[in-house]
Amino acid sequence: MHLKKIAKKSVYLAAALAVVITGCSPSDYQPHQDPVETSSPVTDPSPSPGSSNQYDPGLMAIGERYEKDGKVESYLTGEWVDSEVAYRRPMAVMIPNNRNALPQYGISYADVIYEAPMEKCSCTRLMGIFQNYRDLEYIEPIRSSRHYFLLESLSYDAIYCNWGLAAAYVGPLLNSDLVDNVSASVSGVNVTADEAFSRDKERQELGYSLEYTGLMTIEGYNSAVARLGYDTKYPTSDYTFPLVFATDAHLAEYESYADCNLIYPGGNSNQSAPNGYSELNPYFEYNAEDRLYYRYQNGAPHIDEYNGEQVAVTNVIIKFVSGDRFENDDLGYMNFNVAGVGEGVLFTNGKSIPLVWKRDLPFDENLNYDSSVYAQTRYYDAKTGDEVILNKGKTWVCLVWDKYKTFTIY
Repeated sequence: MHLKKIAKKSVYLAAALAVVITGCSPSDYQPHQDPVETSSPVTDPSPSPGSSNQYDPGLMAIGERYEKDGKVESYLTGEWVDSEVAYRRPMAVMIPNNRNALPQYGISYADVIYEAPMEKCSCTRLMGIFQNYRDLEYIEPIRSSRHYFLLESLSYDAIYCNWGLAAAYVGPLLNSDLVDNVSASVSGVNVTADEAFSRDKERQELGYSLEYTGLMTIEGYNSAVARLGYDTKYPTSDYTFPLVFATDAHLAEYESYADCNLIYPGGNSNQSAPNGYSELNPYFEYNAEDRLYYRYQNGAPHIDEYNGEQVAVTNVIIKFVSGDRFENDDLGYMNFNVAGVGEGVLFTNGKSIPLVWKRDLPFDENLNYDSSVYAQTRYYDAKTGDEVILNKGKTWVCLVWDKYKTFTIY
């Protein structure tokens, strides 16, 4: 169900999710303090935009979408795609990134990829936002949900896909009317879609652990979406896009900003920080010829098994998030605040642009929905206060615990 179309309602919420939502407002946000110098409080540079289109094509960013020769500029990449694809609700798919789960199949087809630490910050997990997936037969491996990924997926009005969950922290929201989900049948999930999931027998024969053998077929996903009666298109008359892209006639150059060719979200292999990124030490290397950031991890190019190609994106965003481990949780589940106001960095066109990100949640700890709240994350230039413009193409978003902000290298 589309967030912008949900009537105001009250749904029972477990106390665990109250912990997740409480403390995420801008007034409660506490910026990370470096060991030597104290950072300044993060301030909101701009009010949230309204639901109507807020850009004029003459101002270098894509404005209202229109169809040209059967194509429309994608809300997720800004690139011209078939109109059927441009208006399709995307799916948000949970994908493991443990060393023992690699390689991943279909990851390069994601338009936006989120990466964030898992429990005890032992590794990272990915969430791919897929809109143009018709060439794929399946995506694998598929893994379980964490609440901060689910919250990020709501910015894209995506249909959320997972195999498993941290039930105490994910279940109340996942099982509410605020989320459309395609989930494997496990304890803690009310609406299930087993027709979308299966096991990869070849991986099983190769000795992969069972949790890394799950896949989701596109045919099964489409069948589940139809059976469950989910909306499959964006509400194009009033939909406000979550990312802002440059027009065909404009390159977002950011000429006055610092050059940056290498990005280490969690630090490099010479550092040892329990921030989740240290297991595979991922980094991005900028290629000025095609203006793409190529992804590396585990000491080698990050390869998609589907096409044998290295994963590459046009934009990289580091989003510093506050949070900590949930109290009295022996498994070390993380409670990252992905709403409120925080700091970050945008990398595009070989430049680094300091950011302030802002996001309000359209519901309270009891899941009372408020349609007047603008629910998508917005990114502002920390120097000018203007909303940043991304260059056309795919985007990778790294959530970095602000406790380890000083380990980030660029």
